[in-house]
Amino acid sequence: MSSYVLSFQDVDKTKTMLVGGKGANLGELAKIKGIRVPDGVCISTAALKRIMGETPSINELLDQLSLLKVEDRDKIAELSDKIRKVIEGIAIPDDIREEIISHLLRFGEKNAYAVRSSATAEDLPTASFAGQQDTYLNIIGKEAILKHISKCWASLFTERAVTYRLQNGFDHRKVYLSVVVQKMVFPQAAGILFTADPVTSNRRVSSIDAGFGLGEALVSGLVNADIYKVRNGKIIDKKISAKKLAIYALKDGGTKAQKILPERQNRPALTDEQILQLEHLGRKIEAHFGCPQDIEWCWADDTFYIVQSRPITTLYPIPEANDQENHVYLSVGHQQMMTDPMPPN
Repeated sequence: MSSYVLSFQDVDKTKTMLVGGKGANLGELAKIKGIRVPDGVCISTAALKRIMGETPSINELLDQLSLLKVEDRDKIAELSDKIRKVIEGIAIPDDIREEIISHLLRFGEKNAYAVRSSATAEDLPTASFAGQQDTYLNIIGKEAILKHISKCWASLFTERAVTYRLQNGFDHRKVYLSVVVQKMVFPQAAGILFTADPVTSNRRVSSIDAGFGLGEALVSGLVNADIYKVRNGKIIDKKISAKKLAIYALKDGGTKAQKILPERQNRPALTDEQILQLEHLGRKIEAHFGCPQDIEWCWADDTFYIVQSRPITTLYPIPEANDQENHVYLSVGHQQMMTDPMPPN
């Protein structure tokens, strides 16, 4: 009998086709000594494949979808909406349902969970699918969790995701979706850590975006983040933003944006000690994956939890050098400045 649910301990980077990019990276993170990852499981891509395979109407709709071009916007909207409704309406087969519930019972069924999509084509070096599928936070109760797993599956066919695949020549039948169900962390602060500066591409400088409450407020652009820069274990720059809003979890499930008291708005989201501790964790994660990382973190109960890490895909590659010398590499813009003649006074 095949297993449809894998714990993070069962998952690593070789399992991307089973658990998607996000799931595989969580499995890797959970294995790094000193890195705290909230407990969770991945519902493998085999579950969605089976459900779609047993539903003839989806195959007919996919046949129609494969004939469309990017310009056929109305038809894309209509067909993708139909496919999503079919997927959300399918009852999860009993054996898959029971396997999911038995894992949740181990973690505590009454706990709140984050339910996140993890696509097999996420964060490829040549294409970025990040952010195209859905994430649901603070989901409580087994029926609600199962319903949101179906919603994640359906989000493989949002208009945006379908259009992106058409633009980039990806076959709709070859991109699969796993779902990560992970215990919720209720952070005092959260954000993103880049182990290479995303603005200058300097690989020795870490850049941290931080805000109060859940990190979704930063990701969705709802608030301006504090930005801290660290090099060689020293904080070299700090920009403290007025953080007027934060997203917090509600007691009975779901989330809500709340105003922050005026006297708190200009306080740094992290102390200097926390900034340096986080940067140290980032370097450890970068060393494990072997390339600069874009890391989602939460600060809760005096602990940093890591909820995601992926390669930074926007850095220019470093040319190979066969000697031990230090090298200076300039981006195209800098090179232009260096080679153009000086303008006359």
